[in-house]
Amino acid sequence: MAAYTTIDDPSAFFQTALYTGNSGFNTITNDGNSDLAPDIIWGKCRSTSKTHYFYDSIRGDENRVEPDNSSNQDTSTNGVLDFQTDGFRLGSGNTENDNGETFVAWQWKVNGGTVANNTDGNITTSVQTNLTAGISIGTYEGTSANGKTIGHGLGAIPDLFMIKGYSGSGTKYWVIGAPNHPNFLNNASKHVFLDTTMAVANNTTMWGNIAFTSTTAPLNSHQAINHVNSHYMFYAFKSIQGYSKIGHYIGNGNASGPFVYTGFKPAFVLIKNLDATQVWIMYDGARKPVNRDDNVASIYASETSAEYTGASYHNLDILSNGFKIRLTDASQNGSGADYLYMAFAENPFVTSTGIPTTAR
Repeated sequence: MAAYTTIDDPSAFFQTALYTGNSGFNTITNDGNSDLAPDIIWGKCRSTSKTHYFYDSIRGDENRVEPDNSSNQDTSTNGVLDFQTDGFRLGSGNTENDNGETFVAWQWKVNGGTVANNTDGNITTSVQTNLTAGISIGTYEGTSANGKTIGHGLGAIPDLFMIKGYSGSGTKYWVIGAPNHPNFLNNASKHVFLDTTMAVANNTTMWGNIAFTSTTAPLNSHQAINHVNSHYMFYAFKSIQGYSKIGHYIGNGNASGPFVYTGFKPAFVLIKNLDATQVWIMYDGARKPVNRDDNVASIYASETSAEYTGASYHNLDILSNGFKIRLTDASQNGSGADYLYMAFAENPFVTSTGIPTTAR
């Protein structure tokens, strides 16, 4: 069997940590095969209703944005205090570390906080990039002008591109484009918001019907992505064979739903119905170690609600080479509906030496 991936150990670039809050100093240490010093931390309280939290090594520790709302950055002096060589350290903040509550933190490695100016676009960006893992993150200042571009550093047209304003006036939605997805197209202005349940929409003030390229992302004048004197962060992702996959599937409306081939055993899956008003749903192998049980452990990215563990409501199977939907709910399997997904690997299906991995 031919070699399949260049990343034999996905834990070098993505890991999930589960922890319990203590309302004091709390060091969260990852337990993957590789040490992972995170550059992005996305966390959520599982046991009660609290906002999600996002930190990254460009904006720096103690600077929190929240994926379930459009608020500006919050300087959270009791949140993530520092990024460490294999995890992170928390203070006493309730959003991240409330005493006795259970939490999950999804973490990505980029470039250790090392940033360079990128002048590929007509707005300069500060960017860190990991081409091996297909990810770049950056910041820029808006202008309110049409026809602008920003350099993303990814070296390929992104499969998923996310922008969030973190300072300044105006509404700062989490704007997502997927230029390689057939429902978005790469010369249109289709987009979806992470912090709402909206279906895909088309607004020329977003991308201006200008195409994403291997070096730049387009910006028109919408205040969510390009408001004067406002600062923005962006995350760009490109699918990497055997490690990550951003794609789509069509629902069939049956209890035995679609099988989605990723080429690896997923450690993390994010799903959104693009055709209807539905929540973003998140799964990971750390919270859901058994397929099709009654503890399905889904989290809504667009909501503050606690982890959902009701019987058979959001079931899916995590398999050695992808995932299979096991329900008829419109959030994941409406008949004929189009679904965007993003997944990261626990194990590749076939290693770089051509050895198949073992199914769960």
